[in-house]
Amino acid sequence: MDESAAAYGQFVCAIASPLAPKKLNKSLLKLVKKATEAKGIKRGVREVVKCIRKGAKGVCIIAGDISPIDVISHLAVLCEDAGIPYIYTPSKAELGAAAGTKRPTSVILVTPPGADSPYKKAFAEVEPEVRAAQPVF
Repeated sequence: MDESAAAYGQFVCAIASPLAPKKLNKSLLKLVKKATEAKGIKRGVREVVKCIRKGAKGVCIIAGDISPIDVISHLAVLCEDAGIPYIYTPSKAELGAAAGTKRPTSVILVTPPGADSPYKKAFAEVEPEVRAAQPVF
């Protein structure tokens, strides 16, 4: 195992489960980048919580290296109650960069694409993988 593989997810908090594997993480970041260009994302805890409570659907991507974890600890429960698949990524900086901001981003909700949306294919590929990673109780 090389250093980059050992460092993957090194600073992730204890509640970050399910954590996206490297390949899925790369696909998620590409999806966020495409969805950002099409204005198909909601970013930040306040905005995402508001959208979930209003009934929005999509895929929720949560950064796993947030400190304090109390900031994001309620998001997984909200997503489960609303039937929204969610997954953790190891880096808030990478998530923010993929969303086109210089600031790290703690959570992003990628809304379902429209009929002619440029990220429709990427969303269709990623969503089943995220749903498969969900814990079953």
